[in-house]
Amino acid sequence: MGSPIYIQIHNQIKTWIESDKWSVGDRIPSERELASQFGVSRMTLRQAIQTLVDEGILERHVGAGTYVSRKKVQEKMSVVTSFTALTEAQGKTPSSKTISFIVTTPSLSEIEKLKLADNQRVLRMERIRYADDVPICFEVATVPYELVKEYDREQITQSLYRTLESQGLRIGHSQQIVSSMLASEKIADYLDLKRGDAILRLRQITLLGDGTPFEYVRTQYAGNRFEFYLEK
Repeated sequence: MGSPIYIQIHNQIKTWIESDKWSVGDRIPSERELASQFGVSRMTLRQAIQTLVDEGILERHVGAGTYVSRKKVQEKMSVVTSFTALTEAQGKTPSSKTISFIVTTPSLSEIEKLKLADNQRVLRMERIRYADDVPICFEVATVPYELVKEYDREQITQSLYRTLESQGLRIGHSQQIVSSMLASEKIADYLDLKRGDAILRLRQITLLGDGTPFEYVRTQYAGNRFEFYLEK
């Protein structure tokens, strides 16, 4: 199964950045120029750009274009907690709405983050996560397909961590990066926000107890409904 066109474009732009075609802080060509260069619609090109923005590789400046992201100060977060467990700990009822659920070839970023072999497939799912039926975040989660191929869709989408733990697998630590951004039109619609509202973006790689990365998640939280608490 081949990668979707927008993932192929994502991979090419990421390769260009890594090969220094564009440097940190550079403004990349407009969506119109890139869509013409790749021979695709602006909608497809925009999807590729948004994926790179969600991964922190690119950043949008309102009214000024899209730029190669600058490095930011990072803070370690020490506790791995699933959305389900976190929500229940607050006395709320968690739920999810699955937007997409596909088995496909991974992007370059997914290969790097999950340390995959070239021939491995991944399960990529997009979900809106709720607490007491209020939308809290939009999440794109990628896991190696071999790890979850024996589980049904509900076991994976409702609480992946609990499913894995019920099979004797131990969840280890995670690597997390939190930054801020503005809600795109799509995210605003999903989370019942206004376009341009504040979003907290979390990028997380979660490891099993033996140190094997098994999950790469890009999550966008409604800034007025969620906050991170760090304790040292």
